[in-house]
Amino acid sequence: MANVNIVVPELSESVVEATVAEWLVGVGDAVNVGDILVVLETDKVNLEVAAEQAGTITEIIAGEEEDVNAGAVLGVMDASGEVPAPVATPTQAPQQQAQPQPQAVATASASDGQKVTPVAQRVASANNVDLSKVAPSDGSKITKDDVEQFIANQNKPAPAPKPAAQNRQVSPFPSLVDPTVGRREERIKLSRRRRTIATRLVEAQSTAAMLTTFNEIDMKPVMDIRKKHKERFRETHGVGLGFTSFFVKAVVGALKAFPYLNAEIDDKEVILKKYYDIGIAIGAEEGLVVPVIRDCDRLSFAGIESQVKEYAIASNDGTLSLDALRGGTFTITNGGVFGSMMSTPILNPPQVGILGLHGIKERPVVIDGEITVRPMMYVALTYDHRIVDGRESVQFLVKVKELIEDPERLLIEG
Repeated sequence: MANVNIVVPELSESVVEATVAEWLVGVGDAVNVGDILVVLETDKVNLEVAAEQAGTITEIIAGEEEDVNAGAVLGVMDASGEVPAPVATPTQAPQQQAQPQPQAVATASASDGQKVTPVAQRVASANNVDLSKVAPSDGSKITKDDVEQFIANQNKPAPAPKPAAQNRQVSPFPSLVDPTVGRREERIKLSRRRRTIATRLVEAQSTAAMLTTFNEIDMKPVMDIRKKHKERFRETHGVGLGFTSFFVKAVVGALKAFPYLNAEIDDKEVILKKYYDIGIAIGAEEGLVVPVIRDCDRLSFAGIESQVKEYAIASNDGTLSLDALRGGTFTITNGGVFGSMMSTPILNPPQVGILGLHGIKERPVVIDGEITVRPMMYVALTYDHRIVDGRESVQFLVKVKELIEDPERLLIEG
C-alpha cells in the first residue's frame, strides 16, 4: 500500500485557517488525478482540493465543519491501485462501512437526471431514500446535507392534534398574539467568511478613528461620454464602458494629490504607498469580497473594466483566487447598484480611506444662476482621522468631484 496524505494547500499571508465545507468522496472511493476530493471554506474564497495521484480513499481525518490549518492532513489515499479494507471515518456510520465499494468521483445522476455527489448516494442508499424526491439546495447537485435534511424531515413526528375549541381558554384580549401558538425560527450557522467579515468590521470600528465626509457629483459629463463612445468602446475592447473605470482613475488622481489617503499606520510610523492598488467591493452571494485592481495608474480604461468584469464573474461562481484579494491601498464600494442613496462605508483595514458611491438620481440643481435637472450622485469618503485631517478629506473628495465632472482631466491626472 502506498499511502499519500491529502493536505490543506498553502493559503495566504492573510488566511491562516480554513473549514472543511464538504467531502465529495468517502472511504473506498476510487479517484483519478485532478478529481475534486474536498471543498474548504476560508474567510475569502472556497478552495477545492484535488487528487494529485490516482488511487483509493482509505481514511478521512478531518470531518466536515472542522477547522484546519495550512499543511494539515485532511485524509489518506492509497496510490498503489489496491482496494483497501474498510476504515471507520467521521463521515460514515459503521453499517455503511461494512462493504465499501470503489466508486468514481465524477458526480453521478439520480433517476430523474439530477446530479448527485457520491457521498449523497451512499447516505441515500443506506437509508432507502428515493433521490428523485430530494431537491438540491444549491440548484445544481444533491449533496449529503440535502439527503440528511430530507431524512430529518421524513422522520419529524406528526403535529399533535389541536385541542377542541371548547377546551381552549378564550383570551379577553383577542387582538393580542396567542402565546400558545409557536413561532417559526431557523438557526443557521454563520459561514467562515461571514464570521470573518463580522470580526473585521467590528475591529475596524474599534481600532480606527473613522469619520465620513459627503459631497455630490454631477454625472452628466461622464454619462454623455459613455453614451457617445460605449458602442465603439465595446467593439474595440470587448467590454462595456462603466462608471467604475472613471472613478478608479479619479481616485488615483486624488490619491496623488493627497498621499496620506494612500497609506497605512504601522505602530508609530506611517507607510505612504507609491503605487495604486484599488480594491473594488463586490457583494457576492456568500458575502462581501474586495478583489484588488493593481497599478491602476498604469492601466487604461479598458484594462480596468476588463479586470472588474473578470472579478465579478469569478466572485459569483466562486473561482476568485486568494491572490486577487491580497493587499490593496484604497477601496471603492458602490451601494448604488442596490439602490442606496446615502451610506457611511466602513474602512477596510489597514487602509485609511474608502469611497462610497450611490445611486444616480435626477435632481434640480442651480447652474450659472439657473435651475436645471441633472443626474446627481452622492458620494461618501470614510477616512482614518488618526492620520487624515478633515481638510485633506474634504479636498480629496472635491478633487474626485472635479475629475468626474471634467473627465478630460482624467487623461492627465488619473
